Amino acid sequence: MTDSTYQGGQTRADATGGLLYRLVWKWHFLASLYVLPFMLMLSLTGGIYLYKPQIEAWLYADAFTVTPAGQTLPYEDQIAAVEEAAGITRLRGVTAYDDPARSTLIEFNDADKVRSYAWVNPYTGAVLKIAARDDMAMRVLRKFHGELLLGSVGTKFVEAAAHWAVVMFVTGLYLWWPRGQRSLAKAVSLPTGKGRSWWRETHLFTGFLATILIVPILVSGLPWTDVWGGGLSYVQEQTGTKSKSLRFGGNVPNSTADTGETIAYAQVFDIARAEGLHAPYEMRPPKTNEAAFWLRSASVHRAEQTELIIDQYSGALLKRHDFGDNPGVAQAVSYGISFHQGELYGWLNIAQNTLAALLGVVLSVSGFVAWWMRRPAGSLGVPAAPDAALPGGIIVLAIGLAIVFPLMGGTLIAALLLDWLIFRRLGWFRAKTA
Repeated sequence: MTDSTYQGGQTRADATGGLLYRLVWKWHFLASLYVLPFMLMLSLTGGIYLYKPQIEAWLYADAFTVTPAGQTLPYEDQIAAVEEAAGITRLRGVTAYDDPARSTLIEFNDADKVRSYAWVNPYTGAVLKIAARDDMAMRVLRKFHGELLLGSVGTKFVEAAAHWAVVMFVTGLYLWWPRGQRSLAKAVSLPTGKGRSWWRETHLFTGFLATILIVPILVSGLPWTDVWGGGLSYVQEQTGTKSKSLRFGGNVPNSTADTGETIAYAQVFDIARAEGLHAPYEMRPPKTNEAAFWLRSASVHRAEQTELIIDQYSGALLKRHDFGDNPGVAQAVSYGISFHQGELYGWLNIAQNTLAALLGVVLSVSGFVAWWMRRPAGSLGVPAAPDAALPGGIIVLAIGLAIVFPLMGGTLIAALLLDWLIFRRLGWFRAKTA
């Protein structure tokens, strides 16, 4: 970055050097106006969410842990205790942990049809805690992280920020790249200097590291999004590379009969153990007389997340689906999500993503401070750059990014139209000239 102002009389040939730098800086600045507030929010909320198991174990210690005391009660009795405490209009599932010190987790719709969780002491049948699913602290944090608690509208704003963040990092990497008297050794060194110079160097150095660590996190989170993720899902459906999970459709068999006595829930979990599944086990009961039990390993390790379909009357194993049965693209997407959540390679993944979150915070703060200290009084401080035609390579890159990241492309077109129709006339987002 530079504080010098553009002087007239330069030709388009200069776009390969000083002029191109100024144009890239201007686009980097304009992208950052939108991205950095979201970057700060996503870094803070995402960094906290990495520690969801530890935070929830602390917040709900009285509900999660129990003191072993003899034989456990049948799951049906534990469910009956929840029925008595809160009413059950729909039993959604039961999760067992194979840990004598863990409570049983029961998911259900209560008497008011609110989707809820209940934790039950498996030895006494005492209901330790009941909470609406969407009121759980980490659930609220996750929804704020992904949609600002604004539903489908909010998620579009967050997704647009993720798309434009790629533009910010691409242009920022260009600005960071050593040139002139700024050597590579200087570029990769810790920030020096004082005041505005230190904040500028901190932003450049942090941006370089953040590009390496944050961009993979941004990309791995895109399958969750509405526009990009929806497009990927469509392509997977058309190419036969979508996940073959038995939970959300797929070729799921029914029980071999539609009448009889349903097997005990404990037997369903015993079948999971016999099949070699890893605890915890998440079971969904049959919705109809013809349907079957669905059960999966809820292990954080994707390769262990086997699913089973079990006949509700005979206990026969009707179908088994291992993670490795998914197409390669579906496996890659799933591993990407695991990486995004810090689950792919243990503590190292958590440490790496925590560092990325911290870098995101420092990048956002240093970018704001550097801008504020550079900004002329009474001005937005848009970097000076003439309205010049972009080189062909930059145009091709912009078109490519717009295709790969459609919300970026759509908002870019909207911004250019607004600039042409309104902003130019008002003098917005332009550098003041002498």
